[in-house]
Amino acid sequence: MRYQNVCLDALGYVLPKEIVTSRELESRLEPLYRRLRLPEGRLEMMTGINARRFWPPGTLPSDISVISAERAISASGVDRDLIGALVHGSVCRDYLEPATACSVHHRLGLPKQCLIYDVSNACLGLLTGMIQVANMIELGQIRAGIVVGTEGGRELVETTIAELNRDETLNRKSIKTAVASLTIGSGSCAIVLTDKELSKSGNRLLAAVARANTAFHALCHSGRDEAVGGGMRPQMATDSERLMHEGIATGLDTLGVFLDELGWSPSDIDKSICHQVGAAHHKLLFEALGLDRRHDFTTFEWLGNTGAVALPLTAAIGIEQGHLKEGDNVAMLGIGSGINCQMLAVQWHTSPLLEETSRPAAAAIPQSNRAEGQSNRAQG
Repeated sequence: MRYQNVCLDALGYVLPKEIVTSRELESRLEPLYRRLRLPEGRLEMMTGINARRFWPPGTLPSDISVISAERAISASGVDRDLIGALVHGSVCRDYLEPATACSVHHRLGLPKQCLIYDVSNACLGLLTGMIQVANMIELGQIRAGIVVGTEGGRELVETTIAELNRDETLNRKSIKTAVASLTIGSGSCAIVLTDKELSKSGNRLLAAVARANTAFHALCHSGRDEAVGGGMRPQMATDSERLMHEGIATGLDTLGVFLDELGWSPSDIDKSICHQVGAAHHKLLFEALGLDRRHDFTTFEWLGNTGAVALPLTAAIGIEQGHLKEGDNVAMLGIGSGINCQMLAVQWHTSPLLEETSRPAAAAIPQSNRAEGQSNRAQG
């Protein structure tokens, strides 16, 4: 899919205030660690994740998505009466029905002719929404659209800890399917896309490609889709090692199509933003793709895996820290369970900034400079 008329105009994001370290999670897993004689520090050693963040208990995704969307709209300067589509793309949603997008649309005061719906595609929900909105803009059906989502990791992490401590039949091998659940964090992000005549940023969306490898759809799955009411406690089982290797293989196949679509070679990619999983995945992915990790920006070290918002949220923080420069060819590389892979190319021009009163406190955001090999760490 090539685009001539679409711009990625602005992003807005929100981070939870509560920081929970991997050491803290291990202290809550003391019964399991004692029984299996697991060494302290094992979780961070295996994943490279020092911390993740949680919303207050009872927070609805729409409550935070409204804030992220308002920030993105403010940064773009687009007239909200021109927004013709709103897609809510996170794994987390308020209820099975109606669409969480309905609540967000109402509170944003968007026009009645705006097309609104939820998209569910595991960790690629927001990227999928971006492609759909970009297609509508390219076809001339709408002039602007917004994609937003909010992920909450508290419930999954707490359920996982309780189950690991409860089930005394577990051993060192069987607990591996639960490790991915302990890496999950929370965050929110929104993206405004516009036609190029409306854009104030000039950040051109050049292309998007997608590949599915659904023979491996069972490698990661949650519990059954049941009503949220009654205190639903989510669970997830993941064959992390095989999912990583099959996902990277799918990514390599997709990258070839991506480069062919653009007429690029790997050296034409100036900067990259990937879905955030963990240290081992990041290292092996870039080795397999033949891309330079120094040109990438990461947040998994201090935010964990924030699901469908992970890639755009990392992009937003990277933009704020000056990771993207004028003229950069930017590759957004998404791999999600299913297995699905989606890659988007953006030619970067400028980064609209929010008003200081609307932006997150600078002290809450660890500074990172991937080109110099520094790493993000959670700061209290």
